[in-house]
Amino acid sequence: MKIGTRLLAVAAGLLAVNVALAQAPAGATGQCKDGTYTTAASRSGACRGHKGIQTWYAPSSAPTPAKQAVPAAAPAPAAAPMSAPAKAPKQSAAMMPQAAGGGPGMVWVNTSSKVYHCPGTKYYGKTKEGKYMSEADAKASGARPDHGNACNK
Repeated sequence: MKIGTRLLAVAAGLLAVNVALAQAPAGATGQCKDGTYTTAASRSGACRGHKGIQTWYAPSSAPTPAKQAVPAAAPAPAAAPMSAPAKAPKQSAAMMPQAAGGGPGMVWVNTSSKVYHCPGTKYYGKTKEGKYMSEADAKASGARPDHGNACNK
């Protein structure tokens, strides 16, 4: 009987210590991973320099970011479906259609970068902005050859 009473007293003492340590200071909105508390209004940057957020006490309308820890007692929130439209993947130059025109002796001048591309190269007729002209006209307009390689040598 004495042993049971002593064990009960020790357990009660340990419980009281854990409860005292687990209580956050008044006004705290979260606890950082290094044990310090924050009073920041939002999670963004709240525990910067303190190894991140361990527990967030304030109600939040945004879901918990995946890289931040979720308290062990709380169940993990269900992932919300993404409502933003997915961006179309970028097309490589090889997959883009070639601009109409061109031909023998003509180069494609990218008018935004002032670089010209020779027939048969990756970007010939495939940049967003450009036009066909002779290599001499391209040089006269201030365009330079792609990677320093002129078409006619």
